[in-house]
Amino acid sequence: MGGSVAFVDEDDPVERMIAQDEPDRKTEHVPLHPGRALTAVLVARAIEADPDVLRRLRRENPVVTIATHMPELIDATRYVVEKCALPTGAIVKELTGSKYHDLRRDQVGLVVRDGSGREHNPDTGNAAIGAALHAGAALIGIAPDPKRQLPRDLLRSAEHRLVLPPIDHGAIALMVEAVTGGVPTRRLDDALLRTLDIGDLPVALRNMRSADDGIDAIARILSQKADYLESGPSLEELHGYGAAQDWGLALAQDLNDYRAGRIDWSDIDNRGLLLSGPPGVGKTSFARALAKSARVPLVATSVAEWNSADYMSGTLQAIRNAFARARAQAPCILFIDELDGISDRTQIRGEYVQYWTQIVNLFLELLAGVEERPGVVVIAATNHPDRIDAAVKRAGRLDREIAIEKPDVATLDRIFRHHLGAETLPGVSLAPVALAARGRTGADVEAFVRRARGRARRRGRELLPADLMAELRDDAPQLSADDRRRIAIHEAGHTVACRALGFHDAIVDVSLSDTGGVLVMDQQITGCSTLPQLEAMLAVILAGRAAERICFGEVSIGAGGPGYSDLRRATTIARDIEAQFGLGSLGPVLVDVSATDLLIPNGLLEMVAKRLQAAEERARAVLDTHWKQVEAIATALQAEGYLAGAEIDRLMGAAATQGTPNSEGAR
Repeated sequence: MGGSVAFVDEDDPVERMIAQDEPDRKTEHVPLHPGRALTAVLVARAIEADPDVLRRLRRENPVVTIATHMPELIDATRYVVEKCALPTGAIVKELTGSKYHDLRRDQVGLVVRDGSGREHNPDTGNAAIGAALHAGAALIGIAPDPKRQLPRDLLRSAEHRLVLPPIDHGAIALMVEAVTGGVPTRRLDDALLRTLDIGDLPVALRNMRSADDGIDAIARILSQKADYLESGPSLEELHGYGAAQDWGLALAQDLNDYRAGRIDWSDIDNRGLLLSGPPGVGKTSFARALAKSARVPLVATSVAEWNSADYMSGTLQAIRNAFARARAQAPCILFIDELDGISDRTQIRGEYVQYWTQIVNLFLELLAGVEERPGVVVIAATNHPDRIDAAVKRAGRLDREIAIEKPDVATLDRIFRHHLGAETLPGVSLAPVALAARGRTGADVEAFVRRARGRARRRGRELLPADLMAELRDDAPQLSADDRRRIAIHEAGHTVACRALGFHDAIVDVSLSDTGGVLVMDQQITGCSTLPQLEAMLAVILAGRAAERICFGEVSIGAGGPGYSDLRRATTIARDIEAQFGLGSLGPVLVDVSATDLLIPNGLLEMVAKRLQAAEERARAVLDTHWKQVEAIATALQAEGYLAGAEIDRLMGAAATQGTPNSEGAR
């Protein structure tokens, strides 16, 4: 090491750049590789913050670490350091793994790690560092995150810690000047600049005639970039994801800032997510859209893929490989589907206990190493969150769980429009189709639209709303006029009782379709619920039956049956009042009974039945008083099929001003 440069070396990029700025030297512009030129600017700025480091690299044997933040800058940084920062002819030896290396005092030991290898950690390579330090050789370590990826002894002995600054407009201008020979007068949009990767530059800067052409080309490539990351829509374009969408958009912003070096990996709080929900709600589509919005790769795998190996060793290696692929492409999204396929250790029994325990333990080990996989965000999906090992959900692993619900009517409307596109059925309301699809998922909508297009194509015409409805109904019979009237009265009874009994802000909407009617309420039982509130809720739930009895003199069986029926919900609440909440005739006691075992203790069935009868009588009294409003809601519901909360308020207010006839007159 040592010595000084006493002449202009035409092969030295630094000397060429200096010569261009000297007015007494006339040199022809030699275009530089754009990625290396940009990296040279960033390295120069990092060195500028520590002026003594360049002199020492040229004349002494310092120990230097360089943080690049972005793995894609590793190779270019290495090139720039070797060609520009070190003296011409310096002998550089790369120190890899834990292998012992002999270095002389006149050599430079180089440790380059991008975080993709298992050996890229502070515990590996320290023997080689010790030998190099003993020999007095210069040492340079380059990594996105030196603290987590370079040997510990290299960090302990470092005399200069350089950090590449974020890519800004000034750096882009200098890079474009180095490539084109001219100074740009325009600049990139800030939003586009945040998404720039060094790999974008060679694609953009080909045969540019001027500096401004270069800026325009970069802007064009960055604008098109998302089209080549993931197919399909971005997260901003999706509908019905609620809290998951908010989480994802915040993460996309953080990943952009992380890639640019504006924040550290430890600053990102959204690093693991357990995404749950029924099949077809779009969990995989969410991961693809998030990767597109964040402009990062998506590494997709599944537990089924891991388990396809013939032996346990193959399964374990498949899990390691998935995390290794993600580390190599960081920053990225690692998406793991069917997570419930990894058993909960508390539920494992029999001869497979040891097998599954090893698999779960390895997964937990890799998942917990969040600091050892900087830039890798893990998103796991499951249809059965109750089957996930509790340790998976602990802090530092998948410590955030968000459930994606089936879309409501308004969201289904937007999903239909998305799949149809703006040019198909323009100006046609899709509300009737969305109503008919209530309870379906986004995947169902995509299938309905695809099959409806096929139906229209085979008939040699454009798609019609009737094609969509035909696919939705799947040849099921339509409701008769009498049945439609009964269901409208039933749902109107729920709606009016809900408003009349104090749940003013609870109604989301009410709808009527060929599959039946639905009142959507945003009202939940919580630990703060009281007996009067629960009794009012019971009356609302049974108000549909009460409305049928008032209007038709008898009730249908539509309020009963399995699933989420009125009678099932009401019976469950009444039972819990008596046996679980300590608010019934038994007093402050908790009785462990199942939904079907109402005969324990003696008399519980009679208590529940009595409470339900009282609730239905209360509902009938309320509806007798507000029957004009029931009629108004039912009539509008029959005609429109869908009423939002604001329209319900308007109809009830208008009906109330007409006076309230007695119930006999209303019937």
